[in-house]
Amino acid sequence: MNTPTLKNTLKFFECLDSVTSRSMFGGFGIFCDQAMFALVVNNHLHLRAGQKNEADFKRLYMQPYVYKKRGFPVITKYYSVPEIWWEQTDVMMDFATRALDIARDDKQVKKTKIPNRIKDLPNLRLATERMLRKVGIDSVDKLHNQGSARAYQALQNSHDDLLSLKLLWALEGAIKGKHWSVITPQRRDELLQTLRLKA
Repeated sequence: MNTPTLKNTLKFFECLDSVTSRSMFGGFGIFCDQAMFALVVNNHLHLRAGQKNEADFKRLYMQPYVYKKRGFPVITKYYSVPEIWWEQTDVMMDFATRALDIARDDKQVKKTKIPNRIKDLPNLRLATERMLRKVGIDSVDKLHNQGSARAYQALQNSHDDLLSLKLLWALEGAIKGKHWSVITPQRRDELLQTLRLKA
């Protein structure tokens, strides 16, 4: 899926270093150096909000993107920009760079903050935490000590059905503190080889 707004967004922000897009929240997250500062969804550009700019967004009557998860609305930190900003390029870039600064700050805070529970790690949720608890991995430290391949193998041994490899990538990403989709092909091959040796 591609949209005119996504193309325009990537072209507009090409002056920033390493701008990429990735499927997120039913649309496309816009990243700079792995920090997500914008979102294109429903053919609209949204910018990330934080303490430094959310009041400005609300003052301008900008609305946050809302999506449904298991039937319940989830309000995101991304606010839809006015269409006129595409013509007011200085305004757009000013607000975008502030959103990028907030995204980078949030990313740095997450790096230094160690989650207390498995479900709070990247890619994981309560269901994964419960699955891991059943195989004796009941803390973040134990998951780190086991490693993604051994944890995945333990889960596989406790299930009759074959588990998706996406869970392996999710565990690796959780341990590394990153989204599962950025696990490199080389690292994925290494994990698969580890599983074959343990089988």
